[in-house]
Formats: sequence, structure tokens, C-alpha cells
Amino acid sequence: MSIFDGQLHINVSVASGSEQVVKRELISLGYEAGPANYGRVSTTGSIYDLGRLSVNLRTANRIYIVLSQFVASTFDELYDRLTEMSWRDILPSDAKVVTLAKSVKSELYALSSIQSVSKKAIVDRLKEQYHLISLDESGPLYTIEVSIVEDRVTVSLDTSGSSLNKRGYRDLSVKAPLRETLASSIILSSVWREDRVLIDPFCGSGTIPIEAAMIATHRAPNIHRDFEYLSYRGVDTQIDRVRQEAQDNIVEDRELRISGFDIDQNCISIAMHHARRAGVDRYIHFQRQDVRELSSRYKHGVIITNPPYGERLLTDKQVHALYKEVGRVYRSLEEWSMYLLTAYPYTEEAIGIGAVKKQTLYNSEMRCTLYKYLGSPPKREK
Repeated sequence: MSIFDGQLHINVSVASGSEQVVKRELISLGYEAGPANYGRVSTTGSIYDLGRLSVNLRTANRIYIVLSQFVASTFDELYDRLTEMSWRDILPSDAKVVTLAKSVKSELYALSSIQSVSKKAIVDRLKEQYHLISLDESGPLYTIEVSIVEDRVTVSLDTSGSSLNKRGYRDLSVKAPLRETLASSIILSSVWREDRVLIDPFCGSGTIPIEAAMIATHRAPNIHRDFEYLSYRGVDTQIDRVRQEAQDNIVEDRELRISGFDIDQNCISIAMHHARRAGVDRYIHFQRQDVRELSSRYKHGVIITNPPYGERLLTDKQVHALYKEVGRVYRSLEEWSMYLLTAYPYTEEAIGIGAVKKQTLYNSEMRCTLYKYLGSPPKREK
């Protein structure tokens, strides 16, 4: 019997600081969400549910199936416990096995050694169960992660392959791009809703406006991409059913007020190209514009942006002057809210206003701060 035929213990990995957003996503999709633990949020479901999560989650980095958990403080213990597992129920005889390792506060901390011992244990067990002298590993790829936290080992199968931030629509690059998953996390945790104005004055390749339009039109972020688990042999993935349901959920009749501006015309051209690839170009207004020219006829709205920072793009002096202009423009808008993600340490000083809230987030490996400025909400019409 294959493990994929029953209930699966699923772990969703997420960037530090976005755990609560992915928990809300899980709940909105109808799943229970366990506590966050070292960037992982757990749930359960079938192989069909694995597909739903892979296709629909906007803020998740990867999705894992937990295969086993046990305690090991020596390499002998690690090897013995791994060889006790019935790998034949998980892997075919020709599986190409790749092992990855993580270790936090544990006796076993040499990652290369953890990987090699784990690979040997899996291969030895497979040879025993399939009565083979050797494995040719010519079949589908199975990526096994061995994560050790305080000597507790979690053995997981990475079902995603490439990270889930790779939606497929962003095929052209700009400097210092914002991850799609992080953009969605900021949008989903903001006060913006589809009936409100959203502006990104430093839109770059268009990630924030595109992700916002996808959220507003209920477009599943990963509906068109593949996942590593789809190549597993003998597994009824039910992915066609999942994708059809996601397609049926799309809402096209939306009147959205989403704009992306950038001073670089090349960025605007790239953003428009990406929006077309994502299928949301008709919902977004892109235009070349300096942030100093930003204004709006709307009393209420939301700015969500990731402005330039760091030596790769601007000097500290240039960043400070630019953020000073952002502060001037923001003060000219009546009751707007603003969410500004940056690694520049003197942001509040340059903006000239203290943020209502600050949150540490990571864009790839870059430690950033999300500065939150909140205006009064619009009054509801009776």
C-alpha cells in the first residue's frame, strides 16, 4: 500500500514573519492549521488536498509530506531509525533520491554528514526491500528533507520542487525583485480590499499590483505550474480536478483600481508583460511616473510598495532623499494607509512620520522591515 492513498501529515513552509497569514489561508481553504514551528505550519489531508494547497496557497514557500518523526542524537541512531521505515511504501525501486538536511540546536549539526548518512540508510533499506544489489536511480526525483530540531528528527518529502513563489508569469528580471509570496503576504495582511484603491509607486516588475489583481479575481497563484510530486509513479494526483476547480473559482467581472508606477520605462514595460502573462493586465494601470508626481482624487486608498534601498540601487544619501519625498507625498494624501517594505534603517526619520506598526520580514535572505502607516477607514455606505 502506498502512503499516498491515505491521510497525509502535511507541513507548509513559509518565510519568517508570514506564519499567521498562511494559517489564515489554510483556514479559508477549509483546513485546520496547527501551531507555527520554525517556519512550518501543519495540517492534514489527502493527495487531492495536497494539490489544492499547492495550487491555491499564495504565501507558502514549499509543501512537505511528513514521513516520520523520532529522536536521534547520534549518527547510529539516525541510521537505525531511518532503516526501520518502510521506504518501499514511498519510493519505487528506481527512485532518484536526493537528501537535504537542516539542524537547529542539536547534537547532530554537520549537514553534509546528516545528508550522507540519511541517503545511505534510505538506499540500504530500499535494496533490502526490493531485493536489489544496487539502485540505478533512473526514475523520478524524490527530495527527502531530514530536519533536526533539538535532537528531534522530522523526515519529510518535498512535494513542490521549485519554490512556490515561482508562479510562472515572471520571466523577465529587474534588480532586487520582490518575491511573489512575500508580496501576497503583505497584501493579505494589509487593510486593502478589492473595493479600495491600491498604488505601488515603485512597482518594478509589477509583482505587488499583479498579486493584488490575482487575489481580487480569485486566481489561484500556481494553477499553471508543475510540482515535483506530479512525477511520482503510481500516484493518482487528481491534479486535473484541482486545476478545473481553481479555474471555475476565477471571477472576471471586477472593477479594480490598482496602479503601478515606476520612473523606469523599462520596468513599466516588463510589468505590463508580466501582467499579461498572469492574465490580469486589464485590471491594472501601469504608467511611467516619478514618485514626486503621485497624487489621487480618492480620499481613501492604500500604498503598498518596496522602494529602492542599498548600494546596488542607490547610495544611502539618495535613499534618504527619496524616502523624504515619499513622506511628503504620503502626507498630501488625505486618509491613506501605507505599507513600505525596506532594509533602509532610517526609514521613519526620512519619511518624517513614525510607523503605527513595524514587522520584520525576509525577502529571500534579506532582513527587511515592513513599516505600517494607517489612515482612517472609509465609511460604509448604507
